[in-house]
Amino acid sequence: MPKPNPKALFAAAANYLRAHPEELLRAVKGAAGLRVGLPLDALRYLVRELATGKKAPKDVVIEAVPPGIRLAASFRLMGSTLRGRLTVFIESIDVEPGKVLVAVRIANMDLEVLDGGDSPIAGLIKSGALDLSKPGNLVAFLPNRPAMIVDAKDDRVVVDLLLVPKLATNSMVQKALAVVTPVLTLRSIRTKDDHLEMQLRATPAGIAESFAAARS
Repeated sequence: MPKPNPKALFAAAANYLRAHPEELLRAVKGAAGLRVGLPLDALRYLVRELATGKKAPKDVVIEAVPPGIRLAASFRLMGSTLRGRLTVFIESIDVEPGKVLVAVRIANMDLEVLDGGDSPIAGLIKSGALDLSKPGNLVAFLPNRPAMIVDAKDDRVVVDLLLVPKLATNSMVQKALAVVTPVLTLRSIRTKDDHLEMQLRATPAGIAESFAAARS
């Protein structure tokens, strides 16, 4: 997967703001209420730019279904091309030094076989043997399940983002969390008006701890 080009990202953001000046007013209003809104167009842009190559998902769709987000994509799996669809609801976020736990609920999951209908996975899908109403159970039994998935059951999956190898070994990320989390934490993430809204919570009592982390 190619690395994002900072200059290209900046240029794309500048062009977007010129075309949508109302985003600046939205950002100012959100800041007053400790809310950060990310246009879903930004996520769509990143997917178009970064999801390249033969193994990358194709025809990715990202839509707001408040308070959740609907995702769809076509991909190759075990000799078949599948079209997957699901809706994700972010249930809780626990951010502190050493861990970033995100618990999500997955609903309306659907898999469609586009080609390779004679493969084992296609047979399972067509027969209805896979219980797509409980995707967490499917994830729990994945061979070589990624370490970042710390819990999966029924329709719920919990991910620790700091177990992603590139984040786990990134000293800047660890330092930033140690400085920021005592005074500012992420309370919720939900969609609204084709935006991903992040509600923050301030904790003034943690200023001393934050300064100590910054000095160290």
